[in-house]
Amino acid sequence: VINETKVIPARLIGRKLPTGGKIELLLTRQKGENTWEALVKPGRRVTHGTRITFGEGALTGKVLAKSSLGLYTVRFKYNGDFEEILAQVGRVPLPPYIKREPSRTDKEEYQCVYAKEAGAIAAPTAGLHFTLALLDKLKRDGIHRVTLTLHVGLGTFQPVKVENIEMHKMHSEYFELSQASASQINTAKGEGRKIVAVGTTSVRTLETIASDCSVDSYQGYTDIFIYPGYQFKVVDALVTNFHLPKSTLLMLVSAFAGREFIFEAYQEAIAQKYRFYSYGDAMLIL
Repeated sequence: VINETKVIPARLIGRKLPTGGKIELLLTRQKGENTWEALVKPGRRVTHGTRITFGEGALTGKVLAKSSLGLYTVRFKYNGDFEEILAQVGRVPLPPYIKREPSRTDKEEYQCVYAKEAGAIAAPTAGLHFTLALLDKLKRDGIHRVTLTLHVGLGTFQPVKVENIEMHKMHSEYFELSQASASQINTAKGEGRKIVAVGTTSVRTLETIASDCSVDSYQGYTDIFIYPGYQFKVVDALVTNFHLPKSTLLMLVSAFAGREFIFEAYQEAIAQKYRFYSYGDAMLIL
């Protein structure tokens, strides 16, 4: 089960009007037509009504509101197609621990080969390991492939900052699963075949809509937070990268395979000098 979401150039570098001060936006989620939720840096320079211009005036934004979580609502004005303009003025939103500016190769390499549905601010990185040749081999070997979409947003990467993890609040992320995909998954479960989720976003989507070892087609938002003690309903195996400490991703894989087992695997990975995080190596948990 793969996540077809496609990373958009969600990082925007602009100038505040009329002063010209530098403002950086990270689009996190579309809220409506021409309206987006965004992180803004530096936030102290921005208030209700602030106008920001991007790409020599190709795109103009106006701040409408700020939430209690520090996210801003921004309405954009432009002439033409928003996706095309974003491709011109936006940058690849590389994770903050990659201490360099995005390169031309990032536009392709920070994207799964099967990425299709634009809307993510980060790649579902477990999918980066799959090449077209590997997908063809899996097909020849009788491994069926089904798709879903979860637009990766803040919910996936927001670190846990509370002592009691039950108090952690996930940001909601948009997802959809088609009837065709749901039917294929349910048929496979009925036949006793394994459901292998590629990435934690695929896990969270499937487990959000799971009921009695089956899934239904659905589109909407999920804020599911999976941590040790959770009983998985659909997913039997998982392909996933090595994740950051104190992340909900690490808690999810610990829930899936057991905390001690995962920590042993991480120690082995460190000893063998595996690469961690987005552009790093992956594990298959059976």
